[in-house]
Amino acid sequence: MILYGLKNCDTCRKALKQLPDFSLVDVRAEGIPQDILSAALEKFGDKLVNTRSTTWRGLSEEDRAQSPIGLLQDHPALMKRPLISKEGLLFLRWDKATQEALGLV
Repeated sequence: MILYGLKNCDTCRKALKQLPDFSLVDVRAEGIPQDILSAALEKFGDKLVNTRSTTWRGLSEEDRAQSPIGLLQDHPALMKRPLISKEGLLFLRWDKATQEALGLV
């Protein structure tokens, strides 16, 4: 059970407090495994890219025109967080729906 996010992200920290059996993979330091990234893009599509982030605002128009997979490989901090992998299932964001799906609410 893995949570993909950033160690400095407040939302990721909140999720980890409620998910003590999960381990954190810091996507900025370690990247996102290709198989997880491909599965997440297949499931969530463009919603996986955080277009409201500081990183996004700092990109050139040329960079923004890349495919989502290219963007996330080059700039893993652009991924909406957290991305949670549990028993082959993927969940995006730490919202009520994700908490319910994980049996926490």
